Amino acid sequence: MVNTMDIRELRSFVKVAQCGGFSRAAKELFIAQPALRRQIAKLEEQLQVALFIRHGRGVQLTAAGARLLERADVMLRYMEETADHVRNSAFEERGHLAVGLPPAIGTIVGPQLIRRFHERWPKASLHVLEGLSTSLQAWLLDGRIQVAVVYNQPLLEAFDVRQIFSERMVLVGPPRETPKSVRIMGLADFPLILPGLPHSNRRLIEQVAAQNGLQLNVVFDVDSVNLTKRMVAEGMGYSILAHAAVQEDIANGVLVGHAIERPGIRSTVSLTTLKDRRNSRLALSWEKILLETLEELVTVGAWKEATLWLGRDGA
Repeated sequence: MVNTMDIRELRSFVKVAQCGGFSRAAKELFIAQPALRRQIAKLEEQLQVALFIRHGRGVQLTAAGARLLERADVMLRYMEETADHVRNSAFEERGHLAVGLPPAIGTIVGPQLIRRFHERWPKASLHVLEGLSTSLQAWLLDGRIQVAVVYNQPLLEAFDVRQIFSERMVLVGPPRETPKSVRIMGLADFPLILPGLPHSNRRLIEQVAAQNGLQLNVVFDVDSVNLTKRMVAEGMGYSILAHAAVQEDIANGVLVGHAIERPGIRSTVSLTTLKDRRNSRLALSWEKILLETLEELVTVGAWKEATLWLGRDGA
């Protein structure tokens, strides 16, 4: 009967279907071929249908086998999610959470976020990874992190993207210059230090330039925000950076910010997770702390003049 189907037999069936034969499947499952064949034969007997057509090059799914494979994938994934949910419920206070932050935001609000999370979950371990948005997206996909804050996240099927805020980007120059407004077409006159492609901010800047028929004069490709700011301060060129990344430097006279207008350039910051992954209570708690902290900065705090809050109330 179907209700006696063994989860181990289902996993073996899926592996044979994926490998197209018993030999490779047995190696990947670390069991002997005869034992694997017995499992499949038992499953076929229980279901009273043939699941594979055997031939000299391996096996091929029958119509019934194809229908089972579709359901088996869903069943196994649900079993894994259920096990994770049970484990998280029992052990999440001592659990582990890995999150990703871009350098600019991590430098400004990272300590506050970590402190608040530790106060809420003192027994949990937290791993904070800093990286460019492209790296954070890759780390989400391979499971190294569960939640990431990214700049200018493209719409990809794998991700659940929640826009948090947008911020004005400024042309950054060396100290002792007089702040001024620069029209978008005037950017062609400045030797620029920009991150290399496929950096999210570089993609945004290049897109705006192309829309306005502008040819940028990029003299250095530098992915590090801190190194870029030092090079600008030493007169090696100019850069286009998010206002939050240079606000303190401008206030301290280390750099000068020139407004970009007609049109301006705005960078969008988003909270990104995987669509097919159920977030733990630790991840949901981190998101809540993150959103509360950033909303305060954007709506009433130091970023108020240059940013626009996009998050929903009560998010």
